[in-house]
Amino acid sequence: MKAFSEVFPHFQATAAEQALVACLLVERVVVSDDMARLTVYVVSRSFAERAAFRALAEEMREQLFGKRNIQVEVRERFQLGGDFTAEQLFQAYRDSLLEELRSRSLLAARILERGKVRFPSPNVLLCDVEDMSLNRSVMQDLRCYLEEEVFEGRCGLKMEFRPNFVPFEKKQLAEVPAEALAVRQKEEEEEGFFLPAEGAADTLPGEPDSAPPAKQPAGDKAAAPKKNPAEKKDDENKKRFSGDKFRGERREYSRSSRRSDNPDVLYGRDFDDECTPISEITEVGGEVTLRGKIFELDTHFIEKSGSTLFVFSVTDYTDSITAKLFVRGEGEELDRLKAALKVGAFFKLRGATTIDSRDGELILGAVRGLKKTEPFEESKREDHAREKRVELHCHTKMSDLDAVSSAKDIIKQVKRWGMEAVAITDHGNLQAFPEAWHTVSDDRENNPKIIYGVEGYLVDDLKELVISPGERTLDDSFVVFDIETTGFSPRKNKIIEIGAVKLEGGKIVDRFSQFVNPELPIPYHIEQLTGINDAMVRTASPIGKVLPDFLAFCGDAAVVAHNASFDTSFIRENARTLGLSYAPTILDTVSLAHVLLPKLNRYKLDTVAKALGVSLENHHRAVDDAECTAGIFLKFMEMLEEQGAHTLAEVAALGESSEALIKKMNSYHVIILAKNELGRVNLYRLVSDSHLKYFQKRPRIPKSELQRYREGLIIGSACEAGELYQALLRDVPEEEVNRIANFYDYLEIQPIGNNLFMLDSDRFAPDTEEDLKNLNRRIVALGDALQKPVVATCDVHFLNPEDEIYRRMIFFGNKYEDADKQPPLYFRTTEEMLKEFAYLGPEKCEEVVIKNTQKIARMVERISPVRPDKSPPVIDRSDEKLTELCYGKAYAQYGNPLPEIVKNRLEKELSSIIKNGFAVMYIIAQELVKHSNEEGYLVGSRGSVGSSFVAYTAGITEVNPLPPHYVCPNCRYSDFDSEIPKRFAGTAGCDMPDQVCPHCGAKLRKDGFDIPFETFLGFKGDKEPDIDLNFSGENQSSAHAYTEVIFGKGQTFRAGTVGTLAEKTAFGYVKNYFEAHGTRKRKCEINRLVQGCVGVRRTTGQHPGGIVVLPKGESIYSFTPLQHPANDATSPIITTHFEYHAIDHNLLKLDILGHQDPTMIRMLQDLAQIDPVKDIPLDSPEVMSLFQNTEALGVKPDDILGCQLGALGIPEFGTDFAMNMVIEAKPKGFSDLVRIAGLAHGTDVWQGNAEVLISEGTATIQTAICTRDDIMLSLIQWGMDPQESFKIMESVRKGKGLTPDWEAHMREHEVPDWYIWSCKKIKYMFPKAHAAAYVMMAWRIGYCKIFYPLAYYAAYFSIRATGFSYEGMCQGKERLEFLLAELKKRDYSGNRVNPLTPKEEDMVKDGRIAQEMYARGFSFLPIDLYRVKATQFTIVDGKIMPALTSIDGLGESAAEQIVRAAAGGQFISKDDFRARSGVGQTICDLLDKLGILGKLPESNQLSLFDLM
Repeated sequence: MKAFSEVFPHFQATAAEQALVACLLVERVVVSDDMARLTVYVVSRSFAERAAFRALAEEMREQLFGKRNIQVEVRERFQLGGDFTAEQLFQAYRDSLLEELRSRSLLAARILERGKVRFPSPNVLLCDVEDMSLNRSVMQDLRCYLEEEVFEGRCGLKMEFRPNFVPFEKKQLAEVPAEALAVRQKEEEEEGFFLPAEGAADTLPGEPDSAPPAKQPAGDKAAAPKKNPAEKKDDENKKRFSGDKFRGERREYSRSSRRSDNPDVLYGRDFDDECTPISEITEVGGEVTLRGKIFELDTHFIEKSGSTLFVFSVTDYTDSITAKLFVRGEGEELDRLKAALKVGAFFKLRGATTIDSRDGELILGAVRGLKKTEPFEESKREDHAREKRVELHCHTKMSDLDAVSSAKDIIKQVKRWGMEAVAITDHGNLQAFPEAWHTVSDDRENNPKIIYGVEGYLVDDLKELVISPGERTLDDSFVVFDIETTGFSPRKNKIIEIGAVKLEGGKIVDRFSQFVNPELPIPYHIEQLTGINDAMVRTASPIGKVLPDFLAFCGDAAVVAHNASFDTSFIRENARTLGLSYAPTILDTVSLAHVLLPKLNRYKLDTVAKALGVSLENHHRAVDDAECTAGIFLKFMEMLEEQGAHTLAEVAALGESSEALIKKMNSYHVIILAKNELGRVNLYRLVSDSHLKYFQKRPRIPKSELQRYREGLIIGSACEAGELYQALLRDVPEEEVNRIANFYDYLEIQPIGNNLFMLDSDRFAPDTEEDLKNLNRRIVALGDALQKPVVATCDVHFLNPEDEIYRRMIFFGNKYEDADKQPPLYFRTTEEMLKEFAYLGPEKCEEVVIKNTQKIARMVERISPVRPDKSPPVIDRSDEKLTELCYGKAYAQYGNPLPEIVKNRLEKELSSIIKNGFAVMYIIAQELVKHSNEEGYLVGSRGSVGSSFVAYTAGITEVNPLPPHYVCPNCRYSDFDSEIPKRFAGTAGCDMPDQVCPHCGAKLRKDGFDIPFETFLGFKGDKEPDIDLNFSGENQSSAHAYTEVIFGKGQTFRAGTVGTLAEKTAFGYVKNYFEAHGTRKRKCEINRLVQGCVGVRRTTGQHPGGIVVLPKGESIYSFTPLQHPANDATSPIITTHFEYHAIDHNLLKLDILGHQDPTMIRMLQDLAQIDPVKDIPLDSPEVMSLFQNTEALGVKPDDILGCQLGALGIPEFGTDFAMNMVIEAKPKGFSDLVRIAGLAHGTDVWQGNAEVLISEGTATIQTAICTRDDIMLSLIQWGMDPQESFKIMESVRKGKGLTPDWEAHMREHEVPDWYIWSCKKIKYMFPKAHAAAYVMMAWRIGYCKIFYPLAYYAAYFSIRATGFSYEGMCQGKERLEFLLAELKKRDYSGNRVNPLTPKEEDMVKDGRIAQEMYARGFSFLPIDLYRVKATQFTIVDGKIMPALTSIDGLGESAAEQIVRAAAGGQFISKDDFRARSGVGQTICDLLDKLGILGKLPESNQLSLFDLM
């Protein structure tokens, strides 16, 4: 045996592996006959787990063989010390054994995992095994594995394995039938106990082994005639591509079980067993019957066995479980299952539980019976009332992280219950309106009426700063007082101390301080807060004696307090109880602080005192707080005098609302409903102002603004957080209650369950449920007195009682302490609400639940939240301008008169565009492109705009969609019809051979990409054009600003977006919830709960390039409210409140997107001094060779780390995925690259589709479906109707597949089976025009890579590099290659120990470009502080100088500071460098370490030696 390092001297162990490798001796190395597997047998002198040897094997494979398909296995045995026992070894090795066993036999692994293991003697392992025939069948194999292979073979220890069979406990689960036992035992046998893990790679988890192919009788075989290869291939294709899937050859298989006569039975035989709740199915133990609703479904076809596998998850609302059902072959049963198994369907299932080999989850591994069953939702509630109520307070998922039902689901339930209307009232926003509208807009009369509203945050800016100011002045008497209480409720709690000072003429003239005996114990938390205990108040007088004394002390003076409403409410309540009058003039220092100290963030007593320099000792003692408040008030009196306020009436006038003041004031909930179209516009205005002007933590609506725009609105008092309910809780005077209630059009009461949380807190007055009922009774009485309707609402936050769990998960994820105390905020039926409010009496109950809700609903008109009409912007003479532009360019390029094909195409397009009113959109796009071009930037087109010849001749796109043709740049001769252009039909003109003009001898220009106009605007030309353009990222803001020049200031807005709770975040919420509660849930149950949480609004944002244009003369509020993105009040950007797609049918949106390619082209243009359009030919053979080999770069693949192409770093083609696609597709010309770009950007177009067809020779890159245009053009060539071909293209490109009629028509026209199969797999397709525009940009960059290499690399590193490292890449080729090699060791799938970080992945990407640059003979120049640029790489003396930002840890801001400082002259020391550049010591040290600072001295001071 030799040391491991001797056998593998070039292997570099990672830090984690070094200790292991040092202990290893190699016994032998074995290579398989096919050279595909290397097995290394090692002896270890210390114990290590199996996982360590697997990691070592993977590392060896990576280092020794790279990308070659060779497997490495390390088989270990140990030389352990003599004092090691079997028991000690088992404890250390248990996890490794179980993991290894799971890959061989799940049954054996479960036995060892679940059975109780003990060692009656050190070398005897006794394991409890449930006495089942299935378990007994694997005992001998398990014994051999443990005794012979593991303990003796690997570890040199004798061990005896003894199974201790114990009775099997059924645990309410049915026994496994003998038939199922036999099947499972057979599967174990067929699987093979020692089957390696990779042996199952071709099957899905739980899949039965393939049935053997049916044998053909010898006679039949002999009689079969031979076929020629062409016929054979055609037959194979028909077999392979017929049906729904690309399947390969079928295996015949027939089920022995007879079909049930029960039509509800879909699979297996009929059964009527009692169902077990899923929550009780917790372990493997036999066959079970359950019922469930499907909420996840996947279907897989397994080539190896010819089986269809249905994997679906079901829930019965107690828990969820995943089930697997295999169907072999095809036929009626498979078709029946495909039709019936749908998400949302209810079934009864019977099958055996097992452990999923993939993730260890308990599943229903082999479904043996499946039948339909009735829906059984936990709350299958119906509304049977003769007259139905209307819900006027309903939240959707658009209420920030607070409600979990979609508008669509709410409306469906309202319709099912027969209710006439429902109000959508989300917190502070209207973003559910579009979804609600789209749900009912198809049939408005038969759908419920949607009442569009909001639950806003109301600020009472009409409330007086001084209550009852009278004729008083600041020279009059004031009593400043404070009280301490046992709680927050004037009725429920008691006063324990009153402290006050009297002010006259601006001076303290008297004091009052008394404890009050509350005649009950003081709560502990109050004692902690105030320091007042029972002993201190025991001898004090009760309130009946103290209060009259205090009122006498006050006399007729005005009273002042900090948060006066609290203190005066206690005095008023106790005065009322004692029969004393109390109606003083009141000033509140909190309200005064809002006006006089607007910059404070908080207005607590200690905060205000600190801001004014007033002393506060013994905070929360009444006498001390009163003294402090008096000091504050005296300061305020001086400030008020300075502002010219002397009388209290003048002080009150200062309280008139301002934006700053409104942002500081308390807010209350309010319901605002739009009654009609005018109300809708006013609502949009109010919501816009609440977000743009008054947003402070939440969007606030001042009562004064609401009053101003009240017309067309209905105002409701809202929930317990509403102004009215809060006033009743504070027990404000009756006249104040009436003043508040009078503001509303209707008053609202809610089920007492919504407010039960108040009973658990001393902050609220109610003690019992009866108290809550009395509050509702008081609101009803108030409505009667003021003649205002009172309505009962649910304050809906989720549809059904069981849905509260989703809200609970979201609350827990956002760290709400009361997440598990969810109030019953579900949507109640009419009967449920009548029962809830029965305590009001039958007549009043019906009035508030039904009559009044209907009354409010019938006051509201049916309106649309978005205008139905189109409102495009208007540009004078846009039709004429477009026509002039197009003919001008056409004449310049093709001459006058125009060739017939050019003339017809131009007339056809212009007629369609002008007739449908689209000319203005073309003119706008043309203006923007022209502006960008004038500023020196190319603009790339996106989408299918390049399909339009009008767009080309207007200068909007570079893509000429005409068929391939020649045109003379001198005499304008053109050739569309000769043999060569016709031969290149459907490709790119630039691929044609060069020709000279027969008239003047000039070299002909080659042009045309053959793209039909119908792809863009449809066959009728009435499809809404979507002109998307890629502007340079550097120039994007200029383009955005230019829209204001075109349309005028205030006519353009950024398109808004809504950010919702993502699945990954929701998964974390749910998983963490159950972990925190010590509960384990199956993944499928977690996934079910996740689906109930996703889509809930979290924030808002802006589209990266979307600009919405408002026509002149229109109000934006008739279309959408406005807001800042993410409600960032500091942002200058204003966005639409609705997502753009909600209003895309009536307002024009421009996509002005920033892109790197135009930026890179501009930098290349500056560095190389070339015109990227005129100087770069699209038929350069050198550029084309980049996509075939590396010769144009002057290097071989081995020189650039094995890369076979020169396309590294070229947009669209520079990634490993794209280059592999290019290698397989073998492009020959520009048009092939366009097709590859289409494949790369599609979904399910290449992988598992064109890739298969091309690799098997069924199709080529020229015949496979690559872009959406291919489908329409190919079908037309096969003779199909053009209109139908267009519809098929539109359906396929959106992933909607083919209808049976379309498929039949395609077969009638002899469309190949493989083509139909390919269409059905596609999920999304790229337009050819988009692909062509991208490739044109990529081609130009590739040209510069060959002919202007330094410019290319400088531009790439400046613009596209995201992981460039000066330290790692600029210190020479060898240093860089070492770095890449080290990173590559960790760059393999399955590396969970130390995978590459995203930054390291970017470093690999950019490092490969730098290594290629070195290989081509170019190099970097060290950074020179006086020549370097902050963010751009530059060409200096034939080398590339990196940007300052290429240094890790040096940001853009610091780099720009350094460059500016260096421009001011040489630095004389490091002190000077730091002072002038403004950077810190860390950056200075970093630059010094890299040698960039040279030999700068530390300080500016000169020494004697400096002068010698």
